Amino acid sequence: MDPRSSNLLKGDCKGRTIFHVTVIMDLSCEIMLDILSRLPIKSIFCCKTVCKLWYNLLTSDSLFSNMYHKRSSSNFPCLLLSIGYPVQFLVELKPDDPYPLKSTTALSPMFHLPLPDMRLIGSCNGFVCLLKGCIYDLDHSVYICNPLLGEYFKVKLPKWKKRICVAYAFCFSEVSRQYKVLRSVVSNFDRHPQVSELEVYTLGVDKKWRYVSEAPQPLSITFSKANVNGVVHWMNSGKNDSIYSFNSWTEEVKSLLAPRGLKTPSYKLVLVELGNSLCLCNPNDSEYVDIWWMKEYGIAESWTKTHILKDTIQPNTRWDRFIPISTWKDGEILMQRYSGTQVVSYNPKEKKFTKVKVYPGHVAASYIPSFYSLKTVIGESSQVSYVYRRLT
Repeated sequence: MDPRSSNLLKGDCKGRTIFHVTVIMDLSCEIMLDILSRLPIKSIFCCKTVCKLWYNLLTSDSLFSNMYHKRSSSNFPCLLLSIGYPVQFLVELKPDDPYPLKSTTALSPMFHLPLPDMRLIGSCNGFVCLLKGCIYDLDHSVYICNPLLGEYFKVKLPKWKKRICVAYAFCFSEVSRQYKVLRSVVSNFDRHPQVSELEVYTLGVDKKWRYVSEAPQPLSITFSKANVNGVVHWMNSGKNDSIYSFNSWTEEVKSLLAPRGLKTPSYKLVLVELGNSLCLCNPNDSEYVDIWWMKEYGIAESWTKTHILKDTIQPNTRWDRFIPISTWKDGEILMQRYSGTQVVSYNPKEKKFTKVKVYPGHVAASYIPSFYSLKTVIGESSQVSYVYRRLT
């Protein structure tokens, strides 16, 4: 910038001239986007209202979405909070912020479509998969949403001819860059043994659901949310010696050996993803939480057990189940109280818990925010619905 042509050229009180005054609007668009992509989510939405230039940069420029996504995937975690509805608030967690509620973004009630009988299936790169209704109902629906942008898309489901049972999962392949919805269908409840058929729907590619294979074991309730590098996992409700997987890239179904010597039945165990590792959690004891980490994916001998005592959790809630949901800071583990009224953080170095102050009574889920539009996934010609967002 030529200081002589700048309207910021000023003289100070001693008569000297200041030549090095620059404001953000004097910067190139690329530098501006780099700065804006480092801001908290609420600040970014506020910046949209500053001027038309910033609004266009933040809503139409793919460079901003790319910059923000690279930082958000390696940043400290966000939590999606819900009570009664699948998604209501988004909280950005910072290691030095004792009051994360100040960074809470309230999502528009209209984002819930506005249906109370919906639940979260899973999330990938900022996109959320929601189920409306009960899996046993013939008229249930599946939606893909971006809660930040207020976008949603209804996935086409076939018309059922007879009563079935369906479980859903949502996954993303880094190799193909494709998002897929996986489902398990048990179409005949009277047949013994029951057989689960796996079908997949690729967003923006498939026109209808495709048959993949039979599941190694019948699955009639739910997949786990342990999505590790695009691989979905689940366990057989009757056995605890194997973990089954679906690779979203190859669409292959395989089995992994669970940790040896498990005595807890599988229906009491929880599969989770922590720090990009497949983990198996036993949260049922009132005095401790056990977590097995698969340090090398697919290698049964790499299972490593962490025994966490709950003696530093306040006594009136210590007896309840605490489910791991994410890692943050220097390896601390975020855990959600099963009844949905508390989030705590466990420090493995100090071996103690601290309470994370989020709204009580909410169910929390780990989330990576994204400003990518759904149209980048399903195509510009596809129908995307929008709802008005507001900030509080």
